[in-house]
Amino acid sequence: MNKVELLAPAGDLEKLKWAIMYGADAVYIGGKKFSLRANATNFTIDEMKEGVKFAHSHNAKVYVTVNIVFHEEDFDGLLEYLKDLERIKVDAIIATDLFLIDFLKENNINLEFHLSTQECTLNKEAVKFYQKEGVKRVVLARESSRESIKDIIDETHIDTEVFIHGAMCTCYSGRCMLSNYMTNRDSNRGGCAQICRWNFDLYDEYKSKVSKDVDFAIAPKDLSLLKYIPELIDMGVKSFKIEGRMKSIYYIATIISVYRRVIDRYYEEKENYKYNKNDEIELYRCANRETTPQYFNKFPGVFEQYYIGREENTNQDFLGVVLEYDDENKEIILEQRNFFKKGDIINIFGPNKESFNIEVAYIKNANNEELDAARHPQEIVKIPCNKKIEKNDLIRVNFLG
Repeated sequence: MNKVELLAPAGDLEKLKWAIMYGADAVYIGGKKFSLRANATNFTIDEMKEGVKFAHSHNAKVYVTVNIVFHEEDFDGLLEYLKDLERIKVDAIIATDLFLIDFLKENNINLEFHLSTQECTLNKEAVKFYQKEGVKRVVLARESSRESIKDIIDETHIDTEVFIHGAMCTCYSGRCMLSNYMTNRDSNRGGCAQICRWNFDLYDEYKSKVSKDVDFAIAPKDLSLLKYIPELIDMGVKSFKIEGRMKSIYYIATIISVYRRVIDRYYEEKENYKYNKNDEIELYRCANRETTPQYFNKFPGVFEQYYIGREENTNQDFLGVVLEYDDENKEIILEQRNFFKKGDIINIFGPNKESFNIEVAYIKNANNEELDAARHPQEIVKIPCNKKIEKNDLIRVNFLG
């Protein structure tokens, strides 16, 4: 059985490896040029080569974003770059500018072309046109509805990639000029300053301030289609995409592991599948914005955006990364990330296990001196655990009861 692909963001080589370890079937990455997430660390060609080798050894794929809208000055080095991507055997490029289709053919470069969400594809007639041009996969706009996704798949049978989780744009994806206008940073060439996350004063047509002492926002809440995974699978969607190339390893590991679990559970238990509220709680706890289905069910309204009273609170759930497990002493050796203390109930999860809780009976530093608490980020500490765990498992606050 060919399962739907779970596609993860990877802002650098470390995150690529974490995404694949925690269940991603594919990752999308950007190079130092031609990519829309210019503020991510991004990849050199050598790092891409290592990432492709790692991914392919784990039966995963690597897609590279070449998704800027090209200006005349952007062509320098493009041909050599695309040849390098072919040489290191990336699985596809994700691009916006359609000239690249012919550019690849004219230069005999064998790279599969996936059409970026920046092209804002929302209807089957556009998809039919792209098919004729040679597009192998369409990344649908994040503003796609249930009906439009189904219609496109039923009418064209093209490989479709659908965003299921992450940040939304205030404007249609790829059609925003706010960053250009207010900061002279081009959102369609990798420089988006995320103006839609700013707070504003609101004035009426008479230049009277109407927002009073409350900041006015135009920020949409994040997208989550967790509840609709079974429906999207049954529609025939080929790839589920997670947004967030600039997110942390904890965010990536948590989001990917939750969606991996839900996808696998549905394939294994189609007749008896039930939505688990705990999956939703996990997703909510590792981010700092609320989520909604956005355009999937209906045109979004006031409940799908932040306009007043916006709060984006971070938490300290992420407690540490497992470096190794000491079999002899039954101890976890970990790199601590946030404060925890003796007596706390903590949760351990990883790519090859169900999460479980333990009580912190003691904490030792690297010199085996007992501590009452782990207070210093990135300090190496030891805690007891009778159950064997693996390197790169993660430790977090217990929030599931």
